[in-house]
Formats: sequence, C-alpha cells, structure tokens
Amino acid sequence: MAAIQDHEYLKVCALLARHLSISLSSARRRVDLVAAKEGARDIQSRKNIAMRLLEEARLAMANEDSSSKQLDNLLEALAEDENFMVED
Repeated sequence: MAAIQDHEYLKVCALLARHLSISLSSARRRVDLVAAKEGARDIQSRKNIAMRLLEEARLAMANEDSSSKQLDNLLEALAEDENFMVED
C-alpha cells in the first residue's frame, strides 16, 4: 500500500507518535487499524481519526494514565528495597 503524503495528516500522525512515544510508522499504522475497523477510506476521515487519537493521548497524559508515567511509578524504589544489591 502506498504511503499517504498529505502533510496535515503526517503532521497529526507525528504529534500522535510524539505523545505516545512511538515511531511515526507505528502511529500511522495505529490510525490505519482504527480506520479499517471503522471502514474509513478517504484521507479526511483518516485525519479525523488521527486527531481523535491525538486528543485521547493528550487526555491520558493529562490524567497521568500514560504508559511512561506508569513505568516511572513502577521503577521507583520502595523504602525496604533501597539497599538491595543486584550484584555480589
């Protein structure tokens, strides 16, 4: 399948990729999957889907539900684990 070369679409996909911390091709693939599920074929509907996904990513980041925030919380050392040594 040929890549879509619409600059506005690529810009929204790039913003989506930045907010999700994924590559541009992964963001475009994510938009393509949602578009396929919804039966969207034209470029305007794909732009709308990309904008919707971008807004969802921004809301998730604002609500601290993002995967990077969850990873940061998981990597914090607990008080009882602070002196744990991995190596001998």
